[in-house]
Amino acid sequence: MGEKPYNGPRERTLREMAAPDFTYEILCIQYPEDVPFVLKTGLIHVLPKFHGHAGEDPHKHMKEFHIVCSTMKPPDVHEDHIYLKAFPHSLEGVAKDWLYYLAPKSITSWDDLKRMFLEKFFPASRTTAIRKDISGIRQLGGETLYEYWERFKKLCASCPHHQIFEQLLQQYFHEGLNNMKRSMIDVASGGALGDMTPAEARHLIEKMASNSQQFSTRNDNVIVIRGVHDVATDADKKLESKLDALVNLVTQLAANQKSTSVARVCGLFSSIDHHTNVCPSLQ
Repeated sequence: MGEKPYNGPRERTLREMAAPDFTYEILCIQYPEDVPFVLKTGLIHVLPKFHGHAGEDPHKHMKEFHIVCSTMKPPDVHEDHIYLKAFPHSLEGVAKDWLYYLAPKSITSWDDLKRMFLEKFFPASRTTAIRKDISGIRQLGGETLYEYWERFKKLCASCPHHQIFEQLLQQYFHEGLNNMKRSMIDVASGGALGDMTPAEARHLIEKMASNSQQFSTRNDNVIVIRGVHDVATDADKKLESKLDALVNLVTQLAANQKSTSVARVCGLFSSIDHHTNVCPSLQ
């Protein structure tokens, strides 16, 4: 019998073509081949999780991720290699889907992965929005000085690359204070907060915010806006009186800095209780 002629490869059936292909694509991360090490299960279990939801802070996730990895770093292994291998295990949901859909071998270093992660979940539009929030921040009704200061610091920390100078940050914070708290800070600074360095101003605000945390209550910060026919309560009147007193005190402090006080001395009796022209002995 003669051999059958070769007619090329056998054509695949429809069933075979519809069957799933078990040869998966290469992952987007290309790990260095000269650094063989295996992540410990304990490290994977304690990694923080980032889901990619709206409102999640990717910068905060990166900080927490660094802290965990640095405390469980294997010996003789560069930290960037640990970050590169452990970071995918810290992603869940939408964030993990994003990583899986990246082009094969598109990430070759930790810097690549970090940059692409922040570009995806912290776009330029979000930076612009936070810069506007920082410049337009206002103390909320019933919010203590401590709570307002902490909210301001948290807002700034959520965008480390906001590129706003410290001097402007202090100005935005000060302008956003309610009248009473702004007067208190002006009094504490001797009416010369603008003459302080940014570091000195920040230290003063930190100290006053700490005192506010210890001794203030939310009721101390409530300012009630009444209509023309509303009757002010005793508590409202006391609050307004305190505010007026603080404003007057700031005005007096500013005036005292511009003029030198003259001692009241009587030339006849060397007394500082009255001037010579109003001495009782001459009356």
